[in-house]
Amino acid sequence: MARPPRFDSDQILDAAVRLAAAGPGAVTMSAVAQAVGAPSGSVYHRFSGRTALLAEVWLRTVERFQAGYFDALQSDPDPRRAARAAARHVVVWSRAHPHEASLLLYGAEEFGQSEWSEEHRDRADAGNRRVFASLRELGTALGATGPLDRERVALALVDLPLTVVRRHLRAGDTMPPYAEELAEASAAALLALGPA
Repeated sequence: MARPPRFDSDQILDAAVRLAAAGPGAVTMSAVAQAVGAPSGSVYHRFSGRTALLAEVWLRTVERFQAGYFDALQSDPDPRRAARAAARHVVVWSRAHPHEASLLLYGAEEFGQSEWSEEHRDRADAGNRRVFASLRELGTALGATGPLDRERVALALVDLPLTVVRRHLRAGDTMPPYAEELAEASAAALLALGPA
């Protein structure tokens, strides 16, 4: 009977996430192996090289964020409350996962997206399409029909909440206790939403 592996993919990716919070350049095969206390061969056994490792670090993080974001977007049949929940989720998730949130501030390009495998690019594209479709659907429910209105929805539910957390994450500060309320109220004001 084969001995179970001592280091699984999630342990390796967790170590890579902690390194990546300082910048994608910090994620090397040897640095990850050292961080997890594994021989380099354990990392290469699960990831063919640095490009594959960076793709998985990025995609796992984005997909975990998106899972909660989609839940928030669909959390309430009232689109006003769903919009507020989505803006709040960005801050709540970032507070609960500061390393992952810091990683996402860099962008996929800085994680070598141009060199990713077709499978990795397809996963990223599918997630992005799902986000944009969900935002369009919610925007339509809110009455956003034209290009300006659709931009306002994206600004309110993506860019603005990220701005609330970005400054604190980049400075290594703890987010203030009112950050969730600030993101939610600012998004509601931008979308001219009445009380939930």
